[in-house]
Amino acid sequence: MPTASLRLSSPPAGALADALAAIPAALGLTPDFPPLDIPTPPLPATDLTHLNFVTVDPPGATDLDQAFVLERAGDGYRVHYAIAAVGLFVEPGSPLDAETQRRGQTMYAPAGRIPLHPPAISEDAASLLPGVDRGAYVWQFELDARAAVTATTLTLARVRSRAQLTYASVDEPLLREIGEKRQELERERGGASLTLPETEIGLVDGVYTVERREPLPAEGWNAQLSLMTGMAAAELMLAAGIGILRTMPPADAGALEAFRLQAAALGHPWEVSLPYGDFLRSLDLAEPSSLAVMYAAASLFRGAGYTVFDGAPPAVTEQAAVGAPYAHATAPLRRLVDRYVLAACEAIANGRPVPEWVRSALPGLPAAMSASGALAGQVDRLAIDTVEAASLAGRVGETFEATVIAARAQSATIQLVSPVVTASCDGVLVAGTRIRVRLDVADLASATVRFSVL
Repeated sequence: MPTASLRLSSPPAGALADALAAIPAALGLTPDFPPLDIPTPPLPATDLTHLNFVTVDPPGATDLDQAFVLERAGDGYRVHYAIAAVGLFVEPGSPLDAETQRRGQTMYAPAGRIPLHPPAISEDAASLLPGVDRGAYVWQFELDARAAVTATTLTLARVRSRAQLTYASVDEPLLREIGEKRQELERERGGASLTLPETEIGLVDGVYTVERREPLPAEGWNAQLSLMTGMAAAELMLAAGIGILRTMPPADAGALEAFRLQAAALGHPWEVSLPYGDFLRSLDLAEPSSLAVMYAAASLFRGAGYTVFDGAPPAVTEQAAVGAPYAHATAPLRRLVDRYVLAACEAIANGRPVPEWVRSALPGLPAAMSASGALAGQVDRLAIDTVEAASLAGRVGETFEATVIAARAQSATIQLVSPVVTASCDGVLVAGTRIRVRLDVADLASATVRFSVL
């Protein structure tokens, strides 16, 4: 997977730092919270601190939502999956509750996070940091030899993480074993992921870097634990007739046929007998034409949203990319809706009515999550555009080699060979082709980069 390091020193770096720091304010975001009372709730009575939980997150993370313990159980497995109980710190109807409703989710900007909760909660008191007791929703899954779930329980308990691992350092054989078996189950049920390169902006010793990379294998295995939990949460809420699902309709026949034609035109014919999830998994994203196919596949992943139900089950229950009903339930420190899903599921799992504060808030959650999701996308895109504009400052008029990764009527999205910049290009172009382009605009102030084809 291509990477780019932008070594911007002296004036360019200083101008870039200022531009990146200005992004949150430009979008109406502030990391600061109004004066709020931060409660100090007692820890849950149920004590599971004897379990050796560990967390796996990116390096330097402090808002740790999940921890796990993986065990063999006969010819199958037992998974203990702890999720931070941030709801213990947020009194329904309180000013803090209202502020989290307004924010919706944590925003990640290059100059720092704009958190959903005050850092005293999300990065300390509620975070599953190692060596300290924390309140958590602990899911226990019994899995058979194929890693399919055979039984589930959910308890609000006290836990203690033993270690904070990273995706590059984690050495847990059962994580790989269970993760790969869960990935096979995902293939069998028709699940598929739109695996586009992740773009990360970093600043180390005054050097800005932009990296585009494929996720590490451990990220995929760890994601399977989260997916398994989200599916279990959906099952609990559907059985009880109340909750909120993350849904996405399957691609219609027209979209599938159009994508099939695009893939063939890009040199990657999609065999009729091959499920589209398997086809996407077969692509090598280090190859430009495969990357173009993956961008084209975005047409198959439209219509994702949140579906609330209270009484009759909704008409659409499935998240097509997961291949099953699914709910967001594993990132409550960073995403608003998860707090409500966890509270609902814990009550349902233990034979109690869903709390009224959850029931009354459900109808407003889809709009809150949609608005915050759109804003998070703006933050990401503006940050990347800003860094890329800085990387090309002073090079207007130069020519570059590029690959067309998505084409429109009169313009296209291209990716330069070096530096690895993704930008707009004017002209009638064909996705997947290699072209030469001229840089016409590289404006840091407006975060604009634009090319024209030669």
